[in-house]
Amino acid sequence: MGPADRQPGELTEEDRRFLRRCVALARESLEAGDEPFGSLLVDDEGVERFSDRNRVKDGDATRHPEFEIARWAAANLSPRQRRGSVVYTSGEHCPMCSAAHAWVGLGRIVYASSSEQLVAWRRGWGAAPAPVSALPINAVAPDVEVAGPDPLLADEVRALHAKMLGVAET
Repeated sequence: MGPADRQPGELTEEDRRFLRRCVALARESLEAGDEPFGSLLVDDEGVERFSDRNRVKDGDATRHPEFEIARWAAANLSPRQRRGSVVYTSGEHCPMCSAAHAWVGLGRIVYASSSEQLVAWRRGWGAAPAPVSALPINAVAPDVEVAGPDPLLADEVRALHAKMLGVAET
């Protein structure tokens, strides 16, 4: 199934392949002592152009991979190339990253786990909430096409967050 055959919000096998890479980046981030988030930018021909993982452990809470993607795209891609790209990410964009995505004019966002899921997991584990409200992408960037979460990969992301918080999974 190609992009023309996909319904809005629907995940394809190609989407899942890129999401698996994002979960691997999130795992790499956790292993480096950071929060488990990973993202990548794929152009309209299916070529990975940029990838990153969370880098907030040193005190700069804006070092989200989705924000880095927006910065990189603004510096390296034309507006047309940005519109045709897809951002894949292990976790749904926070409001800061959603805004950066929209301001730069990037295309579709595909995520493995949702902000709603992350908030529920953290609440269930007794963890402190984030300092910023967890809004869905379209509450901040209403014209951006989104797809996710992916039920199988969301479970993997949940396990990474549990590990980060020292929570025993049952």
